[in-house]
Amino acid sequence: MKAEGAALVTGAGRGLGRAVAVELARRGFEVYATLRDPARADGLREAAAAAAVEIAVERLDVCAPESIALPANLRVLVNNAGVDRENLPVEHAPMQLWREMFETNLFGLVEVTRRAVPLLRTAGGGVICNLSSISVLSEVPFYAAYRASKAAVGALSESLRSELAAFGIRVIEVMPGPVETDMLAASDKRPEAARYEGYTELAENLWKGRRAVGPMAAPAADAARDIADAILDDDSPPRVPCDPLSAAQLKALDATSR
Repeated sequence: MKAEGAALVTGAGRGLGRAVAVELARRGFEVYATLRDPARADGLREAAAAAAVEIAVERLDVCAPESIALPANLRVLVNNAGVDRENLPVEHAPMQLWREMFETNLFGLVEVTRRAVPLLRTAGGGVICNLSSISVLSEVPFYAAYRASKAAVGALSESLRSELAAFGIRVIEVMPGPVETDMLAASDKRPEAARYEGYTELAENLWKGRRAVGPMAAPAADAARDIADAILDDDSPPRVPCDPLSAAQLKALDATSR
């Protein structure tokens, strides 16, 4: 596709969302970078200024339907907003944790997407880019709620892909691995599961593995370039990596499925 019209990015206040918003603006889109609290967008504005691009900063909370307003000339929607919570064993994770995770990571994404589809259809096509996680391909303990919400995003993307192809709307699922973001930095800790009897050793081993992955993290700007490339590539595969580790895992998956 051509880089024209509007691109809206949710969860653009920091991390990968911020980097994607700046990169899409650099490519030529009219970018709407949205976040829950625009008062916390100083870093976003500084990044846009450093890249010499203009970005409209708007409030949009995917969990507050009344805050969702999309530009009429929408051509690209990047569903990036997401949350993580305590890393707990399933038996000890309260249902409220599951509800909060799914409310943002899945239900909020659906609410934005269902409003975007008519706009993209009227425009003659466009791209919906959903961010899930490469973690759905591995048996990661204590991330059940997060991984389940992201796996649901993958299933949603598959159904959307089939439903919307006739309208010229492409749906891609970006599956990030370790990318240098605040969320990744926050995960560098002893999992909360360690405080529960029977889970301490497994939690310590998970943390050890997490520390080993840290040095592999890709800069957010590099990951954003890969995402923008996939958005603009009409022949992009449906599942897209944006860092070396996720690329290797998807390549391995593809090899085993042949």
